[in-house]
Amino acid sequence: MIAVTVLGELFFGAEKSARRDANMAKYDAFAAEYSVLECRAETAKHYSLIRNALRIKGRPIPDNDIWIAALAMQHDLTLITRDAHFDEVEGLKSEKW
Repeated sequence: MIAVTVLGELFFGAEKSARRDANMAKYDAFAAEYSVLECRAETAKHYSLIRNALRIKGRPIPDNDIWIAALAMQHDLTLITRDAHFDEVEGLKSEKW
């Protein structure tokens, strides 16, 4: 499974790259192999809880990453990441790759 936000970031990277068409084709093929998790009202509730907790801690992270964390928590998934700032999200299961 892949979060729609992650897919958006991949497509954005392809859009601004020097090899736009090749990269878009690569990410289209990648997206076709996985279920895409979309944001819904429940996701927005998770987003608000995470964002507020980070605000209280004084440890904000990028908004797109809050949406990614919200989807992972909503679906009780382990987030695979190299970004250490996800460690700031209480209750998020993550694994470093």
